[in-house]
Amino acid sequence: MVYDFHTHTILSDGVLSPVELVRRAVVHGYRAMAITDHAGLGSVERIVRELTRECELVRRYWGIVVVPGVELTHVPAAAVAECAAQAKEVGAGIVIVHGETPVEPVEPGTNRAALSSPHVDVLAHPGLLTLEEAELAAERQVYLEISARRGHSLANGHVAQMALRAGAPLIVDSDAHGPDDLLTETFARTVARGAGITPEQLAAVLTGNPRALLEKLGLALPEETKR
Repeated sequence: MVYDFHTHTILSDGVLSPVELVRRAVVHGYRAMAITDHAGLGSVERIVRELTRECELVRRYWGIVVVPGVELTHVPAAAVAECAAQAKEVGAGIVIVHGETPVEPVEPGTNRAALSSPHVDVLAHPGLLTLEEAELAAERQVYLEISARRGHSLANGHVAQMALRAGAPLIVDSDAHGPDDLLTETFARTVARGAGITPEQLAAVLTGNPRALLEKLGLALPEETKR
């Protein structure tokens, strides 16, 4: 099974409609995913409203758990808490924050702001996060992302090292913007191993942590997909 909590559609800068993205994900072996289009305070309500309707449709017919959400992207660090709270208020099932990736000019302090918010579930591609920040992620149970996306993945090894030292939960996400970006079970394993995850740690990162995140979000897999 494949779990992926970071994907994009034509509602932001992806190339597929939400329904087509999910259909292609099903073919790739996905059983649970989130659609997290880029958003700020002005667009979050529209994006969540549209994604919620699409996710309800595909869940009903294709037996996949799809969570409507947003990725708060390049918002001022001081506004992260406000934007995350607003996203949850308008119905986002998951809120992720575009972390301090090494390949984009994200405002310093964004990682800490995300990890300090009770409304943020995942810190995406957090770059050269500090051990103190990883410890905050462990304390607040914010999931740290190992990214399969080119550029963002440059710091995967560092992220994994800090998370494992701090006991913070790790997940592997695609950050898919098109069909070729979607994960397969084999590729997700390769991304994790490339970040330094040992064979003994793979089950937790690829299966245990995603399932725990679903539970945190108040969701559950159908019984037949848990085996």
